[in-house]
Amino acid sequence: MAQKEANNNTNYNAKQRPKNLSDTALLEFVQKQTFSYFWDFAHPVSGMSRERSNIAYDYGNEVVTTGGTGFGVMSVIVAAQRKWITRDTAAKFLLKMVRFLTKADAYHGVFPHWMNGSTGKTIPFSRKDDGADLVETSYLMQGLLCARQYFNDKNDNENDLRNIINGLWNEVEWNWFTREGRDILYWHWSPNNGWAMNFAVKGFNECLIMYVLAASADKYTIPANVYHKGWAQGDFFKNGKTFYGYTLPLGFDYGGPLFFSQYSFLGLNPAGLRDRYADYWVQNKNHTLINHAYCLDNPKKFKGYGENCWGLTASDTYYGYDAHSPENDNGTITPTAALSAFPYTPEFSMKALKYFYYDLGDKIWSPYGFTDAFNETKNWYAKSHLAIDQGPIIIMIENYRTQLLWNLFMSCPEIQAGLKKLDFK
Repeated sequence: MAQKEANNNTNYNAKQRPKNLSDTALLEFVQKQTFSYFWDFAHPVSGMSRERSNIAYDYGNEVVTTGGTGFGVMSVIVAAQRKWITRDTAAKFLLKMVRFLTKADAYHGVFPHWMNGSTGKTIPFSRKDDGADLVETSYLMQGLLCARQYFNDKNDNENDLRNIINGLWNEVEWNWFTREGRDILYWHWSPNNGWAMNFAVKGFNECLIMYVLAASADKYTIPANVYHKGWAQGDFFKNGKTFYGYTLPLGFDYGGPLFFSQYSFLGLNPAGLRDRYADYWVQNKNHTLINHAYCLDNPKKFKGYGENCWGLTASDTYYGYDAHSPENDNGTITPTAALSAFPYTPEFSMKALKYFYYDLGDKIWSPYGFTDAFNETKNWYAKSHLAIDQGPIIIMIENYRTQLLWNLFMSCPEIQAGLKKLDFK
């Protein structure tokens, strides 16, 4: 679909939004419609996922996103498994993408946050962020490893796909990002600006997957100390306090935005996953329950909040973009927050899904699923979609239904070895 069309179509007739669906049919319909973002709206040359559906911030038409593409890859796996597209079509699509990535700009094997979807050239994310982005690359690798595990047939396309993914995965120099052996990973490096961004990644936040992958790599791995002395020593790592009756093992008070318990866990299965710091199922579930309870409490009395309308995370809002949470609440609800929490809070997530779909659908339903966010107090409804918000809806609903992506990612022998190295159980 043309970018212009995606921008302007905000009201769709009822025919395109069937009513009275069973819960299962509704889940499937929402997943499938959301998949259109990664399929119909994928970049035509590379197949990479576009950053967003609207032209904003002078991005232009060519901007594709590394991390969002990782989520897109996982969405393609869901589409193949559910037979929305054929397995062969999916394999060919991903093969085109990974061939593009072998020629795209990378720095010590690490891709930039944004690149040109036609040429693979870096598009700076900010003035000094014009090189490697280790977190975005981690989300991409999480997706590619799932694809490698899924496409395991012995035909030419799937053989090539696996081989190229292995090449990309083994070329990531995770240890370079310790800045000559420090006990922590750094987010950015640029050939023009070196380590000027100076962003040491400490927990707890959305970056756990980066440390797991870095410890799991065969070639350019990191020692366990980098995890224990770097990631686990952040000012906002251990919490242990109780909010709305739920104890939060790690992270900011009230848990921060919900993507903290979603992005790293699209592939990494938190069920039964523990290390010396936390049980990650308890962490993610309680984080979600606190977010839900806060919206029910609604201390700022925003319009619409309640048992059917909840979920605070990073998204577009009426004045731009913000990371919404109980401690940073302006009345903006983001559908991906509650919908990507399906594995943790299925009953509460289903109530939200039905409200978003049946009650607000005239305002927030589109050819790419739900638009990014809305604020009923301000009578503001986004027209935009973001790859990093659309992807987790498809993936986490699938993990709730079948555990597909969790099973694929956790089947990687490297990941099992990496988790053991970091003392995960």
